[in-house]
Amino acid sequence: MLLISIKTLGSMLIFALTACAVAGAMCPVDEVIVKGRVVHPPHDAKVLVQLVYATIVVGESGDTTLENENFTLPLDFLTQSRQPIINGSFQKCARRPVTVIVRLVDDRQKHMFDTVSLDFAKDFTLVYRARML
Repeated sequence: MLLISIKTLGSMLIFALTACAVAGAMCPVDEVIVKGRVVHPPHDAKVLVQLVYATIVVGESGDTTLENENFTLPLDFLTQSRQPIINGSFQKCARRPVTVIVRLVDDRQKHMFDTVSLDFAKDFTLVYRARML
């Protein structure tokens, strides 16, 4: 009887340690860096960038000002596409933007000068691997 209790306790302890180890795993955070140039920009212009995911879900966004007609805007996004089921287990880390929308607007964002829609798979290059959050 005591042997059965020790085996059961041992099995529960192994399961608990395994669940704790797996719970620490998370999906990585990727970064999109949008670089561009605007020829003859208006004096009060700034650039807005927005990530769009599958099924037209609007995601992360950011804005920046122009420096000598050039701009660079890094945007971080979480790659987790499915919620974990048990303590972080069975999550899916395949979330990627489908489209990146770049807008040139005035400083107060009341007037839009131009918009460009970029395909994430075709117009961007993978530079490095994702990092863990």
